[in-house]
This record gives sequence, C-alpha cells and structure tokens, in this order.
Amino acid sequence: MRRYAIYSRGGWRRSKFIVLASVLLAAGISFGCGASRSATYYQLTAPSAVPQPGQSAAYQVSLVVAPLMASQLYRQDRIVYNTGAQAMGLYEYHRWAEPPAQMMVGVLVRALRASGLYESVSLLRSNVKSDFLLRGNLYDFKEISNPNLSTRVTFDLELRDKSGNTVWSHFYTHDEPVNGKDVAAVVASLDHNFQQGVTESTKSLSAYFSTHRPQ
Repeated sequence: MRRYAIYSRGGWRRSKFIVLASVLLAAGISFGCGASRSATYYQLTAPSAVPQPGQSAAYQVSLVVAPLMASQLYRQDRIVYNTGAQAMGLYEYHRWAEPPAQMMVGVLVRALRASGLYESVSLLRSNVKSDFLLRGNLYDFKEISNPNLSTRVTFDLELRDKSGNTVWSHFYTHDEPVNGKDVAAVVASLDHNFQQGVTESTKSLSAYFSTHRPQ
C-alpha cells in the first residue's frame, strides 16, 4: 500500500526533501569512499656553470632580471600540451612546482650568477638599482605530438641600458624529441630544451659584454 503524500502540498514538499536528502547523502558517501588522485609536481634544473676561458674578472655591471611576459597558460602550474594545430590542453594531475614563466626566470638568474661574470644579478624589485635590465617573452613551453612526440620552447630576451635603449637581444626556439611516452619523459625533454636555451642565451650575452665593456 502506497503511503506517499503526493496529493498533499505539504506532504509533497516533505517527500521532495526526503528524496533530495537521500541523493545528497548517497553522493557524499560515494565521494568519501573514492580515493582522490594526488597531483605530481615537477621543477626545472639550472644549467651547469661553464668556466669562461680568459676571463678572470667579472664584468663590472649589475643586471636586474624582470619577470617574463607570457600568456595565461604559462602563468599557471599545469603542463601544457598541443591537441591540434591551434588547440591546446592542460594536464590535470601533472603540474609544475611554480608557473613556468616564474620558474624560468629563477633558473636564468641562477645561471647568470653561477657564471661569475657579473657584479650582481638580481630579480626586479622596486628598490633595486642596476646598470642593465634583462627582460623577455615566453611564447612556447609545451608538449607537441605532431607527427612525433616532442617539446617546444620558444622565448626571447633583450637587454636595456639605463636610457631604455635595447643594446642586445636573443631569440631561441627549438623542438626537442621526447625519449619516452609518459609525462615524466616530457618534463625531462622540456627541462633539457630550456637548459639549452639558457646556455645559448647566457653565452650570447657574455659575448656582447666582452666587446662592449662599460667604462
């Protein structure tokens, strides 16, 4: 015998509340029983310092490194991959320890300091004074899978003097093969690709100062 008060307005409301409460309770139990998947985090490594032959003293200049300009994709922590010619996606459970644009600046600063060629190398702060400002743009830092799995890193850097004139610039872009099929292999490829870009850029910057020594 049915005892649902479906014809009574008050009873109908009570029945709806009971059903809704049951659904929410069941959902809560379901979510509680399922184990949540934890994210895996990755970070970049700084390139090894390469001794500069014939350069016993540092250049008498101070550098300040500004944050890299980048799209929103590279100012969040998820790893980016291509899903087509124009489309891109984000890995949900594979993330960077810091947003790529921020992490890459940190690696660049450490590489410049480790070279021992400059009087000082600092991150851009409101109270920091310097002889030159190093700034740049990050365009690509992603996995690509057409036709083969690889990674693409593209960025540019420019050096400005105290008058705001651009006195040096460098552009880097490279597709690096991925030796594997998992995300860890993609990260290793991105790391090696970026290290190569930083090494190339710092050597080019050193070559500039070797022929344009400040008075």
